[in-house]
Amino acid sequence: MVLALAAALSLAMVFALRRDVAYAVGSGTPTDLGDLHAATGGSLGGLENRFVRAEGMLGAAGGIRYERPFVDDSFRTLPVAGRPDLWVDVRVPAGQETGRWEPPRALAGRLVRFDGAGPRHRGLAGAIERTSHAQVPAGAWLLVDGEAPDTARWTILLAVTFLGCAAWNMMTIARIVRRVT
Repeated sequence: MVLALAAALSLAMVFALRRDVAYAVGSGTPTDLGDLHAATGGSLGGLENRFVRAEGMLGAAGGIRYERPFVDDSFRTLPVAGRPDLWVDVRVPAGQETGRWEPPRALAGRLVRFDGAGPRHRGLAGAIERTSHAQVPAGAWLLVDGEAPDTARWTILLAVTFLGCAAWNMMTIARIVRRVT
């Protein structure tokens, strides 16, 4: 039972990483999205989970600042000015987090919906709502600035590791239940 549970959980992790792996093997050339304020839902939908380049003014109202373990930099998630359904996650290098920090206007990164943003951004919409009391609409978009496909290649190795674990557990189960003659 323990081996079957481990195999099932490993396969569940591979399933959870499928979008990240698809992004990691995608094109390293960004698609030009243009001005984020003028982007339509259709143009965003056609570029979901892709590497894009865009320009836009980010608003400070409703945004949050957070940190991750083992990373010296901090992160800010800010809405696009005038768009409650489009947010940008920006990495702020260590030492540049001051009162004079301004978010970039030229952005390049992964465009996803909040609910499909990957393991590093799970729960981000809820954190925004709890911290800033700004409501993130259902189906809202997140542009993860600086996340190129080549920086997400670690997800391929992780998925292969989980597949190997699942295969090993299933082969062990087969060996245990096999009839010995």
